[in-house]
Amino acid sequence: MRTLSFVLLAALGLSAGVARAEDPITQAQARLPTDSLTIMTRDGQKHVFTVELAKTYRQQEVGEMFRKNLPENEGMLFMWPTPQVSDMWMRNTLVPLDIVFIDSTNHIHAIAENAVPLSEAILRSDGVVANTLELAGGVTAKLGIRVGDVVSSSALKH
Repeated sequence: MRTLSFVLLAALGLSAGVARAEDPITQAQARLPTDSLTIMTRDGQKHVFTVELAKTYRQQEVGEMFRKNLPENEGMLFMWPTPQVSDMWMRNTLVPLDIVFIDSTNHIHAIAENAVPLSEAILRSDGVVANTLELAGGVTAKLGIRVGDVVSSSALKH
């Protein structure tokens, strides 16, 4: 999964004006470094996840592609270099995901629930966000996670 801006740049073979010669993505990436992430719901429920930290362009470009499962207590945190509009898609992503868009105050700004595997439909943050979190499809509804809930992790900018 990648952001639309990354998609457009990749389609042109560019990233921030620099030519890129990346290999095509044909397999899942190795597990990335992890950190703990907590979502505190408005009704006081605390949900803890282990999240992989996608920091580099390539890590973010590959995301959850080609992975065959995602446990309900795990996810991937896309750490954008600066706040931005985050447009995601599910190309080569084999499992449904909940896409959680996190604003610069570490509150959930928007959620795209149960994103359809392999879809190239654009899933929009509907505004500027600092981070994007991918969780297993259906987890946000199951746990009562909603827009406005607070996200905390030592990986997040405070």
